[in-house]
Amino acid sequence: QVRLVESGGGLVQAGGSLRLSCAASGRSFSTYSMAWFRQAPGKEREFVTGVSWSGGSTSVADSVKGRFTISRDNTKNTVYLQMNSLKPEDTAVYYCAAQDFGLGRATSEYKYWGQGTQVTISS
Repeated sequence: QVRLVESGGGLVQAGGSLRLSCAASGRSFSTYSMAWFRQAPGKEREFVTGVSWSGGSTSVADSVKGRFTISRDNTKNTVYLQMNSLKPEDTAVYYCAAQDFGLGRATSEYKYWGQGTQVTISS
């Protein structure tokens, strides 16, 4: 069992930056692939970016490529999302998720989810 708790959300102006954190508790964090998803009002939850258990492989959605970076620190059981050059369309609730293997982009592949953190970008 893995419990995920996100933090770092908030309100920023367009062009600004935020760093989200996801702290994991439970065993075997370092064996899980981790990902960030987001869900805007009235829209489906979508994949943002993911990282393999070792940190050696990442996957990034085209909509955030070049602006968002995922990283993890297995010694701290934490995964991060650095978000730069934020746009109003990045406004959403951001969720951290974990899965046992692979680095897929479907929500159905992820076994554990955090409660989400709100990110709001003003124009």
